[in-house]
Amino acid sequence: MTIMDMLEQSGVLTLLGMGIVISFLIIMIIAISLMGKIIHALGWDRDAQSAGLSPAVPRQGNNAEVTAAIGAAVNEYKKNN
Repeated sequence: MTIMDMLEQSGVLTLLGMGIVISFLIIMIIAISLMGKIIHALGWDRDAQSAGLSPAVPRQGNNAEVTAAIGAAVNEYKKNN
């Protein structure tokens, strides 16, 4: 087997591998999009919102505690280093 034959074979294998990966990614994107549309059409996405599972909202009012904890950690770090 000559070097040109090996380069040709490696090129074909590279293109075949890349084609398989891209095909899988396209199929996965289509499947996820379809599942999202099906879930939205069935109304299953509204259940999570009505159950109170909305995105996390940061709590208010404990800024002084957080600031004190950070200050203590910085002072301890400075003391040890």
